[in-house]
Amino acid sequence: MFNVKEEAVFNGRGGFLVILHPEKKGKNEKDMNFCCISDENGVVFQEKFGVLTSDLLRLVSCLQKYHTIEVAMESTSIYWMPIWRILDQYFPQKLVNPYFIKQLPGKKSDVKDAEWISTCLLKGLIRGSYVPSELIQQLRQYDRRIFDLNKEIVRKLTKLDVCLQRCNIRISNYVSNTETKSYQEVVGKLASGICCAEELFKCIHTRTVNKWGEETILASLTGVVTEVDVDIISGYWEEVQLAKQHKQKYLDKMLSICKEHFPEELERLQTIPGIKERSATSIIAELGMDMESFETAAHLVSWTGLKPRNDESAGKIKGRRITHGNKYLRQTLIECAWAARRTKGCFYNHFSYTQVAVRHKNKMKVQVAIARKLLVAIWHILHNKENNKEYTAH
Repeated sequence: MFNVKEEAVFNGRGGFLVILHPEKKGKNEKDMNFCCISDENGVVFQEKFGVLTSDLLRLVSCLQKYHTIEVAMESTSIYWMPIWRILDQYFPQKLVNPYFIKQLPGKKSDVKDAEWISTCLLKGLIRGSYVPSELIQQLRQYDRRIFDLNKEIVRKLTKLDVCLQRCNIRISNYVSNTETKSYQEVVGKLASGICCAEELFKCIHTRTVNKWGEETILASLTGVVTEVDVDIISGYWEEVQLAKQHKQKYLDKMLSICKEHFPEELERLQTIPGIKERSATSIIAELGMDMESFETAAHLVSWTGLKPRNDESAGKIKGRRITHGNKYLRQTLIECAWAARRTKGCFYNHFSYTQVAVRHKNKMKVQVAIARKLLVAIWHILHNKENNKEYTAH
């Protein structure tokens, strides 16, 4: 049983309040949207709507009947998205982060929540969250699916290595990781039914053989592989290859869209040390091109979740952890920070050396600081429409 809430406030003639409340309570009960419209004098309309497109179109007709001109809905998981997509064609909307809407004391109810949101909206206390354009949302779908596929590939390769360990083939102990060419070729041959250690040895890079010795590598490739093991290894291997094919397909789609619609921004972002084609497309997908939504670089840093908290009381610092934000963009920037600090001659390389080697700061905290500085540079590039300069934020 779960209960997912979507609330919307409609401020029309006299001020209209609407609650959209999708809920599912059991197998025999349908998902519903609870709608409540009120003006300054109180509730003028209440009704439940289904979640199908035809039901939402009926909701649109109802809202038009009451001359609704503004919408604000609470962001809850993905359940606000279908409603947003349909209502967006007819009404201006605001997406509200529930974290910033304090609930009234007492017993919780949907009507009380909606009344409180209505009050906040009418008083001008609600600021809508950033919702990018439809094209950027499509890029986001590709980008976040790639993140999911990366996790799936890692998980499948881990299970694949467990199968090899069960067969006493321990080549993973002598290669840097399971993504190396040698390891991949060994698994490919095992998946095709070739289990002879001498044949598998031919896949190993000479550098690995010289480091560990021929006897050791041959011993690590000698195991007991049954027909069942071959079938399971083959199954996992096919799943990994399929996930990689899908990943490459989505990468090509993202690059094609960015080159068609955002060619200048794509090139400008790659002038920043540590940011290449894949990272640039991911940044465009998560940020979009409209920097007017972020008044300053500091606002963008806060939205991403790279701004340290100021948790201090009575002169005691309780925490400096970074805040919540866009985890996908944050992960991309942290990865770019690793590359930027290794780029010789750039500001980020010098900054990393100074902070880690000279001032003895924690390496991961320095990485977050570099990611923050990269984001400041990104804001300036997209906002001012210019190539990279070494922007630093203090």
